[in-house]
Amino acid sequence: MNDHPHPDDGLLAPAPPPDTPVDAGSQALSEALRSSFLIVKFVMVLLVLLFLFSGFFTVGPQERAIILRFGRPQGEGEKALLGPGLHWSFPYPIDDHETVSIAGLQHVTSTVGWYAVTPEQMLAGVEPPAGPTLNPIVDGYVLTADANIIHTRATLTYRIDEPIRYVFGFVNASNAVQNALDSALLFAASRFKVDEILTRDIAGFQEAVRRHATRLAEMQDLGIVIEQCAVRSTYPRQLKQPFDRVTTAEQDRGKVLNAARSDENQVTNKAGADANTIINLAQSDRARLVSDMAAQAERFQEILPKYQRYPTLFVEQRLTETLGRVLTNVQDKIFLADSAGGKSRELRLLLNREVQPQETEERKP
Repeated sequence: MNDHPHPDDGLLAPAPPPDTPVDAGSQALSEALRSSFLIVKFVMVLLVLLFLFSGFFTVGPQERAIILRFGRPQGEGEKALLGPGLHWSFPYPIDDHETVSIAGLQHVTSTVGWYAVTPEQMLAGVEPPAGPTLNPIVDGYVLTADANIIHTRATLTYRIDEPIRYVFGFVNASNAVQNALDSALLFAASRFKVDEILTRDIAGFQEAVRRHATRLAEMQDLGIVIEQCAVRSTYPRQLKQPFDRVTTAEQDRGKVLNAARSDENQVTNKAGADANTIINLAQSDRARLVSDMAAQAERFQEILPKYQRYPTLFVEQRLTETLGRVLTNVQDKIFLADSAGGKSRELRLLLNREVQPQETEERKP
């Protein structure tokens, strides 16, 4: 049996409720709201996509990047550094990133000891006019070891060696480098005299500034490597004339010293040459004398056996030879030996004949 009602049972189903009439204004508003909601959803999706795409950033070939999530770096040590290329992070304020140049050179300039000058004047290379006096409130200066006042400034060139330390170790690392350079400039100036800084030892003063700045950077662990330090120094502009006179005196002193050194070199060179000549002559005479003595010694060694064999005959021969050499210009030579009894004989010789006077023409018959 079928318990469900059937139309043939004489029972009619209830009729559906009639449609509620809607006015045209409400229907237009409903359609406008639906369209606006679709537009809002599209805009929201577009904004979300733009928000996510804004997290992409690029790191250059000479740079490293560090992602900060709510202010804290992501990763530790070298793992926190992102290399060159395209990277993504959650956009701000969730994430942020810091880009640090590891190969590019950074520069800081210390003007703690320089007179007042505007950045425009510094770039243009224009010197401001000097006032009547130095104003310590506006003009910077340094004190030298001999209690003089000069102006000096330094430019430090460095590169970042430890990016994490450089970025997170200090609120502003460049200011820390600037302070280290200022301290180094004041410290080095107090160790040098004014003449050394301005003229005599410019390179030494510059090296002292660089060395002390490097020491301070290592003590404070700034994470940098100093490449170069250039220092420029000058006297107070209010004292231009006295310093010009000092400079002129230094130049004259240098000229006199150079002339004296030139004369010294000439005298010493001549004396050295004369000494070498005398030494060479002495060595030549010594060599000749030694050679002569060696020859005579050799000759004596040759005639010694003859003397030992016939001493009397040897003496008479040598005496005859000697008298022959001595009396070379004598016209008559007479040799008289000792007598048989051993007594000496008296011999009178006329060594030079008397010149006969020539007859003059008056005496001729």
